[in-house]
Amino acid sequence: MKFKSILLSLSVILACASCSTPKEAPTLSYFQNLKQADGTLPDNVADYKIKIQPDDELIITITSSSPEATAMFNVPLGNPSIKGNINASQSPRLQTHIVDHNGMIQIPVLGEIKAQGLSTDELEAVIKHRVSETVKDPFVRIELINFTVNVMGEVKAPQRLVVGKERFSVLDALAAAGDLTEYGMRDNVLVIRTENGKSTYHRLNLTDGSIYASPYFYLQQNDVVYVEPNSIKIENSKYNQFSAFKLSQVSVIVSAASVIASLVIALCVK
Repeated sequence: MKFKSILLSLSVILACASCSTPKEAPTLSYFQNLKQADGTLPDNVADYKIKIQPDDELIITITSSSPEATAMFNVPLGNPSIKGNINASQSPRLQTHIVDHNGMIQIPVLGEIKAQGLSTDELEAVIKHRVSETVKDPFVRIELINFTVNVMGEVKAPQRLVVGKERFSVLDALAAAGDLTEYGMRDNVLVIRTENGKSTYHRLNLTDGSIYASPYFYLQQNDVVYVEPNSIKIENSKYNQFSAFKLSQVSVIVSAASVIASLVIALCVK
């Protein structure tokens, strides 16, 4: 009788299995509210330009039809008064300027110039105006070379992106990171931004075409784009953890039951 009870208990333990009701799969499509075959997307940031911030690194090139006339405005190699990365393979006109914590840069001859809060086009105009006082028809070009964006979370290739252009959208960033995985929340993409020493954040809904009008649609220096996992990924993670725990418990029970069964069989044989 005891032997039958033990075998029955073992059968119950081995037959136990968890079951769950399948959850509705989230949609994987973008811009779901764009139903017409053709249309116009909202764009309140068509003239968007990133603004220069402290610690930005700029390449400033000042030239004219007479190179000798503008040579004095360019940073000479090894000049200790200018902070930046010096590369001996570059010409003096390609030295970098670091925007200091007061938002200023140092230009030879011209001295300090306020850069913070200006776009590169606006700063070019300021420098050109100053240089024009002594040089005819100068040309000024400024490149921002420390534009980086971090893309994290449920994307296929999380990474730190070095951006080669100033007009770079959240869609560009996600595409560069291999797009969202099937577990990424398309209606709740987080963008974290730091401006003037203050961090802000905003959530973008990629299923809604109105994101084109968001001030967070185009990214800025050091932005973080984070794609949160959807409910299926969260539930799968919980299930996997629970399954691993349950499997270990069942393993212990089966091992104990096996020992007991062996003892019972040995006693029955005797």
